Amino acid sequence: MTPATAEAVEELTRLYRELPPRPAVEEVEAAAAVLASADAEEEARLAEADGEPAARAREGVPAELLDVLREARRNAIRLRALQQRKEAAHVVELERRFKVFDDLIQRASRVVSPGDEGGGWGHAAAVVNEVVEVEAKRKPELAAAVAAAATEIDRGSKGGLGFETKSVSSLRRAASADNDTEKLGLIQVASLIESSAKKGTTELNLRGKLVDQVEWLPVSLGKLQDVTELDLSENRIMALPSTIGSLRYLTKLDLHANQLINLPDTFGELSSLIDLDLRANQLKSLPSSFGNLTSLANLDLSSNMLKVLPDCLGKLTNLRRLIAETNELEELPYTIGSCTSLVELRLDFNQLKALPEAIGKLEKLEILTLHYNRIKGLPTTIGQLTRLRELDVSFNEVEIIPENICFAASLVKLNVSRNFADLRALPRSIGELEMLEELDISSNQIRVLPDSFGYLSKLRVFVADETPLEVPPKEVVKLGAQEVVNFMKNMVASRGASQKETDKRSFWAWLRTLFGCCKKDQGLGSVQLS
Repeated sequence: MTPATAEAVEELTRLYRELPPRPAVEEVEAAAAVLASADAEEEARLAEADGEPAARAREGVPAELLDVLREARRNAIRLRALQQRKEAAHVVELERRFKVFDDLIQRASRVVSPGDEGGGWGHAAAVVNEVVEVEAKRKPELAAAVAAAATEIDRGSKGGLGFETKSVSSLRRAASADNDTEKLGLIQVASLIESSAKKGTTELNLRGKLVDQVEWLPVSLGKLQDVTELDLSENRIMALPSTIGSLRYLTKLDLHANQLINLPDTFGELSSLIDLDLRANQLKSLPSSFGNLTSLANLDLSSNMLKVLPDCLGKLTNLRRLIAETNELEELPYTIGSCTSLVELRLDFNQLKALPEAIGKLEKLEILTLHYNRIKGLPTTIGQLTRLRELDVSFNEVEIIPENICFAASLVKLNVSRNFADLRALPRSIGELEMLEELDISSNQIRVLPDSFGYLSKLRVFVADETPLEVPPKEVVKLGAQEVVNFMKNMVASRGASQKETDKRSFWAWLRTLFGCCKKDQGLGSVQLS
């Protein structure tokens, strides 16, 4: 090799040494997935932006102002999408430039050693080894990658340049991933998805680990075929890719505390899902495919913007726990009666005015809470809930509690407080609830407890604050639940004894009157005979 040729090879080595780390194969695939998702997401957001002002037009907003709002939304969406593409586009462009450099190295190799395939790559290997050693000095934690790369090059692996820079980049990424406090950008998330898919990861936890700018997930999410538990909670995700339906083995999905507006139609394809947490999002509806989640046992929909639950909810026959607190629900679908496995149903802080009669079909139901709604009365079928242990209808507009509630004989805790001026009496049969331990009738207009109250032998908590009770008197109520029970029992017994005495006196009075009449008749008769 001539001195000039050696100088050219040295310059080529120097140029390579100055290159930034080459992205890993997973990073390049992730970047491509991000770009694909960005395009789809931008289109979806633009379509949504076009549709939303139309709804406001019906509210009387001037058309010109709506046009301005629409264009402002579209511009903001494009700017956000541009920012999200930036990093991914950089990775893709970096890989393209490296491939160009690879071709140049191969050409240089053929020029330096024409006809010697192995010899030419000797110079390339030298370049690689030198750069690897430089990288290893910069990052001691990359020593293992350096050794592995050198071994592969010695064995004549394909593309020494590409292999080595990939190893360095992968290790650097892995080192940063070990730092739990560092949040991930979109490209890092996509890269993690790619690597997790290749490893066959079964549990992936990204709770609170995404930077605020990550508002959607790449379509590559669907590659996580082996994942059974996925936690994406406490981020700012606004949309899920349709490919999420590919996670057929997923049994637990936690999406709480995000900004989800809707769920893709493919969501219903998660046929193995058992636990689903969607609380604290911005959901206004559920997809029609939701009823296909027939394995679902635990569902949390609380703190969303739901006004109705879909009729398909009745298909969830394995559902044991449904939490739908703090929404805008005005009614429950009649099909709720088909959810015959329900054990716990929480509907607090909604706008419910009534419960469907079908609620009585939930024979396994143990907990029913309706705190802070607008319910005026309970269905007569409430008595069919023979396993019901807790019932809360506080802060409603309940006017009457049906007498057949006495058939809910397992009831342990009953809260009918704060129905204010509406509730004026407890059911006369309340004493049939022999298992009752806690009863709250605060802030109602109840003045007299029913006579059967004295049969509540297990009652240990009785609250009647701001209720104008006259029987029993307030002094007795202050003494505790059992004192109230005993008072009512003694009062009824005393009344019974008094009634017996009265009946007895009435009987003797009647007899005296009867005999008195007879004697008078006899006296009159003797006069007539004489």
